[in-house]
Amino acid sequence: MVGRRGGKRLVSAVAVVMVSGLVALSLPGAAVAGPDEGHERTRAAMDAVVRKGVPGVLVGTYDGKSWWDGSAGVANLTTRRPPRAGDHFRAGSITKTFVATVVLQLEAKGDLRLDDTVEKWLPGMVRGNGNDGSKITIRQLLNHTSGLYDYLKGLPTANWTTKKWLDHRFDSFKPEQLVAAAVSHAPTHQPGGPHTYSNTNYVLASLIVEKATGHSYESELRRRIIEPLNLKDTVLPGTDLSLPSPHGQGYTPFVEEPDVLHGVTEFNPSVIRGAGDLITTTGDLDRFLTALLNGKLLPPAQMKEMTTKVPGTNYGLGLAMLTTSCGVELWGHNGAYAGTEAWTLGTRDAKHRLNLHFNTYTGNEAAAAEIADAAFCPSPSR
Repeated sequence: MVGRRGGKRLVSAVAVVMVSGLVALSLPGAAVAGPDEGHERTRAAMDAVVRKGVPGVLVGTYDGKSWWDGSAGVANLTTRRPPRAGDHFRAGSITKTFVATVVLQLEAKGDLRLDDTVEKWLPGMVRGNGNDGSKITIRQLLNHTSGLYDYLKGLPTANWTTKKWLDHRFDSFKPEQLVAAAVSHAPTHQPGGPHTYSNTNYVLASLIVEKATGHSYESELRRRIIEPLNLKDTVLPGTDLSLPSPHGQGYTPFVEEPDVLHGVTEFNPSVIRGAGDLITTTGDLDRFLTALLNGKLLPPAQMKEMTTKVPGTNYGLGLAMLTTSCGVELWGHNGAYAGTEAWTLGTRDAKHRLNLHFNTYTGNEAAAAEIADAAFCPSPSR
């Protein structure tokens, strides 16, 4: 979830005019900086994160003047090759920002309303054990106020924090199974209550996209975002176990062995379909976030909806506002799953941006916060 603690501090989010006739967006080419020119503090923060146990760190950032690709550590513990610009990785819950963008595009066209209920679009799917889809709106799915239980917590074979997941990581799931696992539990609260982050919300949102369009969620994201923005390295994998080349390896500790890293690069991503299955690169993430923040994907009314935060939180509709230690406000999202943690962040005017990947899940916001502070905060010597 998103919020603040300990004063102004970057915290985890885990953790959108031209809807029809959208043409390929051509973003201005950015100058490329030298090896570390102007990014020495970011480099030092990345190195510090590696010393604390993250195998590899990959960064792509634009500071208003030039683009910089940086890496630290290793992408593969066996070959010891470093992370490289262009490496593919799993973006986790950054998928949610893509899904929310498409839902808001559909709203802009009048194909659905944010106040439509889940029951209207998916009759009978959310019922039982105190769950009632007729009382949950699409808006509540997107801002995580539905109260629906997170299926990743209630489905043992989907819970990637325990070693049992290794025995089931190649299992294939239908989204309806994931929803059924969620509604087998009582809701955490009634719809419209507090912000409670749940992956179930976006599995349902992706299914509503399919009902509203008559096409798969994957095809709609490709048609509305990936192809118009020319995101050539962004993939929705379906049930494909592997990552496109080039890519590093993903590693994760389990609660039973917190000091041991297990290789978990390949698994069946159907378990996080619509909630976290997107595969991408730092360059493609930057292109998407820039277009989103610049209003190239959503009309002003829908962008206002997306950036309207749940009272008492920093979370809007699939987009979060985060704050660095020096008070710089950023918009974006993060994502994590077995062997991956990714962040995409930018100032509201999109003039300063950071895209970040760790090939393991750090378990807290501190590692990303250190790098974001270095990238966005002025040097103390200035």
